Amino acid sequence: MRKNEIIWREILFQVIENKKTEFTQKELAQKYGFSLSTVFNALKIPREIGAIEGKRGFKVRDLEKFLYLWATFRKIKRDIIYQTSLKKGVFEIEGEMPPQVIFAAYSAFLRKYKEAPADYDKVYVYIEEKNLEEIKKRFPLQKGYQNLIVLKADPWLKDFGKITPDCQNFVDLWNLPEWYAKDFLNSLKEKILK
Repeated sequence: MRKNEIIWREILFQVIENKKTEFTQKELAQKYGFSLSTVFNALKIPREIGAIEGKRGFKVRDLEKFLYLWATFRKIKRDIIYQTSLKKGVFEIEGEMPPQVIFAAYSAFLRKYKEAPADYDKVYVYIEEKNLEEIKKRFPLQKGYQNLIVLKADPWLKDFGKITPDCQNFVDLWNLPEWYAKDFLNSLKEKILK
């Protein structure tokens, strides 16, 4: 993921999970070790569309607009580092994952909310590249219907726990091609924007 997406995720996570709506550019820069100009540039588009207001100290004005901005900007395909075809069901695949993975998309939704708005037949996970060999050992490369998709985790994703935060799950689901992604997206939207 790009630096601006890291910053957007932090802001959206804080708004959704902790109901925090006011931030400073300095606190974001310090948390991630980014320059102030990187943070400033990441906030240009959200400011232009009215999702946030303010300069050095700013406030999130429109959570939904901010989520959709990131969703349209997100290019999940560029984060795919491995995919394979497995003759196993999703629950079996999920159960055989190494401990370093962070569950995403449908698996993350089910783990957090203990329900699924639709059946799903693909497992998406994030893992740091240094741990990719463990996935390849457990799930060797095979041709056919790709039902395990592994995405490259950024260094800070693990700070959110064993599943992607709702804001990231929203933008990832928005970018997935499966027909049932829309059912998950709509259900997640209801939970986030209530």
